[in-house]
Amino acid sequence: MVGRIVGIVGSVRPISQIIPDGDSLRFAVPHQWEAGDGDLRVVFRRRGETLVGRMTFPDNTTREWVGVRAPRLFRANPPQWAAPIKLLDANDLNGWQPMGANNQWTVKNGVLTSPKSGVNLRTARTFNDFKLHVEFRYPKESNSGVYLRGRHEVQIEDDYGREPYSHRFSGIYGFIAPTEIAALPAGQWQTYDITLIGRMVTVVANGKQVICNREIPGITGGAIDSNEGSPGPIYLQGDHGPVEYRNIVITPTR
Repeated sequence: MVGRIVGIVGSVRPISQIIPDGDSLRFAVPHQWEAGDGDLRVVFRRRGETLVGRMTFPDNTTREWVGVRAPRLFRANPPQWAAPIKLLDANDLNGWQPMGANNQWTVKNGVLTSPKSGVNLRTARTFNDFKLHVEFRYPKESNSGVYLRGRHEVQIEDDYGREPYSHRFSGIYGFIAPTEIAALPAGQWQTYDITLIGRMVTVVANGKQVICNREIPGITGGAIDSNEGSPGPIYLQGDHGPVEYRNIVITPTR
């Protein structure tokens, strides 16, 4: 048996072997962004319709966990769209919540700015299915991301001229690569138009459709939680370098 795992941080990682151990299964993968130098080790067993287990982190700390089957999120009927909602005020953070202390985000003349690496930022409101328009700008070599329902990251990164990859501009981080890198050179305003219906995502980057109705298989490291069946916020990554946003508009379902 083989598999994949997404930890609390980082991207999806391959599991080369899952080993039977009595009534349990276990595996280990090399550390990625976790603290410590050891492997990330997991042991678990089935209990009814759940999995129960223990995770040992690369720094040798442990955590008990319970896993449930991920929801399909299948939508039987096409969505009915409500009126668009502007998520960003002109000069304040009304409707947004910093995800930690020492907030560095500010708003002036309709531009939301994170001038340096710091905390992430999320909407107070949560959403189910939606269409999202967002405009952003970053300096050279900077990095951010838009988390859909707070769980699935659409990558923002200075990737002008590079080859498509799921960790790069407009990719669903770790899972879905765009068909092309439609990024503009750093320092210019750029756009994403993203549609999320259940697990199915479409991404239009700077007017080019680069992901067309693809299924997102799971959460990104850094997600607010793993409750994929629940509505979630829009959250913006602010811990990877300077970035600016403007004209953030969401069209939710009725």
